Amino acid sequence: MKYFGTDGIRGHVNSKNINGDMFFKFGLAAGKYFTNFKKKKQTAIIAKDTRLSGYALEPALVSGLASAGMHVFTLGPLPTNGLAMLTRSMKANLGIMITASHNLFNDNGLKLFGPDGLKLSDKFQKNIEKLIDSDVHNHLSKSKLLGRVKRLETGTDDYIKILKKKISKKFRIQNMKIVLDCANGAGYKSAPKMIRSLGAKLVVIGNKPNGTNINKNCGSIFPRKIQKSVKKNKAHLGISLDGDADRVIMCDENGTIIDGDQIIAALALQWKKKKILKGGVVGTLMSNYGLEKFLKSKKIKFIRADVGDRFVKEIMQKKKFNLGGEQSGHIILGKFATTGDGLLVALEVIKALNKKIKASNFFKVFEKTPQILDNVNVKNQNILEKRSVIKSIRTANKLIKGQGRILVRKSGTENKIRIMGESKNIDLLKKCLKIIKKKIN
Repeated sequence: MKYFGTDGIRGHVNSKNINGDMFFKFGLAAGKYFTNFKKKKQTAIIAKDTRLSGYALEPALVSGLASAGMHVFTLGPLPTNGLAMLTRSMKANLGIMITASHNLFNDNGLKLFGPDGLKLSDKFQKNIEKLIDSDVHNHLSKSKLLGRVKRLETGTDDYIKILKKKISKKFRIQNMKIVLDCANGAGYKSAPKMIRSLGAKLVVIGNKPNGTNINKNCGSIFPRKIQKSVKKNKAHLGISLDGDADRVIMCDENGTIIDGDQIIAALALQWKKKKILKGGVVGTLMSNYGLEKFLKSKKIKFIRADVGDRFVKEIMQKKKFNLGGEQSGHIILGKFATTGDGLLVALEVIKALNKKIKASNFFKVFEKTPQILDNVNVKNQNILEKRSVIKSIRTANKLIKGQGRILVRKSGTENKIRIMGESKNIDLLKKCLKIIKKKIN
């Protein structure tokens, strides 16, 4: 697609697609598409993370939606799943999250959700793309049909109320000290407020956003921050969110970093014991082979989806599974949510630990196969179609056959080629990855 990648639209601020002019067009196109349904007045709700550029992009987006005849509610900073949940509870036609997720502040973008709280499918996105590139004047509504715009100040509290209903009103956190890193992002208000309300002793870091420090040396892409804080404060658990709080990486009481695959494995085992796991688990092409082997050993079905939580959710729906996610910490608890929610996943883990189980014991369920991830910056991702690169990938796969696996793919959000390899034979793995990287460079 021209504008949408694996997770919405994303790029550098004031670049080709991420600027006020384009956000007006995105809003106008999305508004026109939904008002075409000819029902009662259509409604959109908008949330954002804490990036400085949000102040420039949100008004343009709002203007586009209202110009197409949609009513708009703005919520301010709120986690992505909070936006998804409120889109559903408010019975809005469209939910838009202004965020670039785990990227630094100089990027921004959009994630779009339908009235069911699910990310819009490729079909919807393609239809909106057609309208973006068509004549703007055809989408402008008549003066008396313009949409109204209202700011809602209750977004954080409404999100917390929904979370409390999902995890049980009686749930309390007893005798636990937790370190929480909010990545100076969208969860900086809701996450501490929610966890404190349940009775935990909380040490909060990354909760002072200034517009430019989102994800900077903090959050799920920099888990060393919670690692140090957990040790310093002798905490029982560390929780690290990303910029829009749809990811979570954790840390046990010993300072060991716990990634998404390990969280998924522990929850799958827990849910199986409680008889609430449905179908099995959906991972991705990037999921560790150790996770796959572990789940099979426990007679839990495991399916790999394309990289991207939207694709994970699609297979979860199709197969009627209620647990899935990515190594990065995008984890979907289908029993409670339609998309990844770092805070919700953390609460589910805390519920298990609340019975005086050590985090190190809870997460110690499988041995990871050594994995190397490498990102190569490229001018054009089509370099993967070059004969020499294709040949290098084939050569590497032949060398590693029977001892591991290699995955080479285009990034859906950045101008990069992502290379992943897994094997217990590290020397061989490094040799194979070097062969591929050399040709791409």
